[in-house]
Amino acid sequence: MLQKKSKISASHRLALKTKLLKMAAEMLEKKKEEKKQAREATLAERVPPLQLSGLSVQDLLALCKDLHQEIDVVDEESYDVDAKVVKNTKEVEHLSMNIIELKGDMKRPALKRVKVSADAMLGALLGALLGALLGAKVKESVDFKANLKTVKKEEEKEVTDWRKNVEAMSGMEGRKKLFDAGQYI
Repeated sequence: MLQKKSKISASHRLALKTKLLKMAAEMLEKKKEEKKQAREATLAERVPPLQLSGLSVQDLLALCKDLHQEIDVVDEESYDVDAKVVKNTKEVEHLSMNIIELKGDMKRPALKRVKVSADAMLGALLGALLGALLGAKVKESVDFKANLKTVKKEEEKEVTDWRKNVEAMSGMEGRKKLFDAGQYI
């Protein structure tokens, strides 16, 4: 198949890409700034500014206790929210698994084809039918593994120490003994 030639030149395409990247960077900066402003507004709303000047030691201790209690309440709320999030994510995963099962998108493993003769298949079917009709279990079944190829493993050769039998390994056939004895000339 022939690919259609692009109507946009490479330089024009590059210019468009750079403009898109600049716009995306600007939008990202705007979002960061908006989040920062929203955070500051929320903090200003929830936590009023502290006025510590002119307070006595007892007033400061009372303020610290109040802040400590508020921190405990916030921590409890945070824990509850985290528990709800974990519960909801587990529920979402469970429901998505149910959807996958209902759709039938499960990947099935690759099965090996086993050749069974027609006589063996008929015998198994007839045996199952007779068993169902008579209410008895049939002992005859098809052996699907009978026609599979068997793989023979190579036997490992026994490894011996070469120093134990130097004469056999060297192929000198007894000449070494003669040489050691000084008889070989």
